[in-house]
Amino acid sequence: MTLEATLFDMDGLLIDSEILWHEAEIEIFGALGVDLDDATDRSTKGLFVAEVVDYWHERYPWSRPSKAEVVDLLLARVGELIETKGRMLPGAERAIALCAARGPVALASSTPLDLIERALGHFGLRERFVSLHSAEFEPYGKPHPGVFLTAARALGVAPERCLVLEDSAAGVLAAKAGRMTVVAVPTAADRGLATFSLADLVLDSLEDVSEEWLDEHFVASRA
Repeated sequence: MTLEATLFDMDGLLIDSEILWHEAEIEIFGALGVDLDDATDRSTKGLFVAEVVDYWHERYPWSRPSKAEVVDLLLARVGELIETKGRMLPGAERAIALCAARGPVALASSTPLDLIERALGHFGLRERFVSLHSAEFEPYGKPHPGVFLTAARALGVAPERCLVLEDSAAGVLAAKAGRMTVVAVPTAADRGLATFSLADLVLDSLEDVSEEWLDEHFVASRA
């Protein structure tokens, strides 16, 4: 299937923000009585932030603040950390440019839209994407394919003609459920997860994105 467009995840793929999410979660959930040793496994990676709060509230119920207030605390703290500690991951700008040269590029993330815009604005990436999409506007977050299907629809491209670049197992499941081609860029710690065998290509870094591979898969749309 010839590809016509590319959908990028954000956290952990373009921006080294997964560790910052983890730092914020340890700080905020720890203050609410969540077992910090339990929280270190990042079993919620790739989920929408409200789902993360639900996950920990179910295991370590707290009375106050409300779950909605905890969501707000997390988002504010992650935004601060991105602006003070965050960095773009190697190869991110190049990968965006290579894909944009071959078709429209959109961003599809579990992160709420306000934080997406804050992070992309901080790194000067906002104008690189035709559209931005957040799972906060979907009935379900990843691994449900909703946010990817919405992004494809906004670009006017059939899902099966979309390439997705993802770092999380939940994101890979979501993209494959949407019948999309997937390039996975997992962390070294996650690389052994069976889910990544579903990806069409697994890379160690966005620096390894190959022009030849892209040409092979996008070639008809460039003719």
